[in-house]
Amino acid sequence: MTATARQPLEVLPGLAGKAAVLDAPGKMIAKTARGIGPGALKDLLSGTWMGHALHPLLTDVVIGSWTSATVLDLAGGKGSERAADRLIAVGIAAYPPTALTGLLDWADGEPLGEDVRRVGLVHAGLNAVALGLYVASLLSRRSGRRGRGIVLALAGAGWMGAAGHLGGHLAYRLGVGVDQTLFNRGPEDWSDAIAEDELAGTTPVCVQIDETPVMVVRDGDDVLALHDWCSHRGCSLATGQIADGIVTCPCHGSRFDLRSGAIVQGPATAPQPVFETRTRAGRVEVRLNAEGA
Repeated sequence: MTATARQPLEVLPGLAGKAAVLDAPGKMIAKTARGIGPGALKDLLSGTWMGHALHPLLTDVVIGSWTSATVLDLAGGKGSERAADRLIAVGIAAYPPTALTGLLDWADGEPLGEDVRRVGLVHAGLNAVALGLYVASLLSRRSGRRGRGIVLALAGAGWMGAAGHLGGHLAYRLGVGVDQTLFNRGPEDWSDAIAEDELAGTTPVCVQIDETPVMVVRDGDDVLALHDWCSHRGCSLATGQIADGIVTCPCHGSRFDLRSGAIVQGPATAPQPVFETRTRAGRVEVRLNAEGA
């Protein structure tokens, strides 16, 4: 069997990823969305409190409600009409917070590449069309034109399916919402990192150990080390600010405890891998802390 470079359903994300015309509006929209800066509201919408992005959980409400309504339309019979209408209304009501959480995840995704910006905009546009069709469907149903309403809902389901396909591409192929350190945790055995005298004050230094970037910093008499890629979107923590035992990511403001890697403030949802350190013959060595992993 001959292998193909691209599966048929990859055509849509491939075209979306090449749509450079979306870059200018995408940058403007992302800049506006980032107006919701680090803090309690951003943590709530990002899912910091639950340990992973909130957006996928909310999409289940919208997709589940609208899909269930379609099932009832096609197979539920006369007695299910009222339930189908209510399910469409539930999906419409759940759409705004779902879109908002997705917008924030997307706006923070620019460090992951231009494909994220382009595919995300097309994803949002397809979802907006689906919303319009489901709103029209509900209005048609309530005005007594049930057949028209069912046809509109079926059309909405098609657009929703295309949007969902792009949503999966954003998460599983482009890594939006994925812990950026997950597949590169760092050395599990003691590994040479840096000469101790190269650490000046509280200025962090990024060193490369095999394929892992490690941020090393002095905190009083201790030498501390964290994975340098922010778990949120992969920005370098070594270029961030250090204060009171906390490092702040320069890209989106996530804050991590230097000793435990714990999240002090989002929008990050995954803690930062931490490394044990020791000094031998003037050299700092590090290894992954099993508890901090």
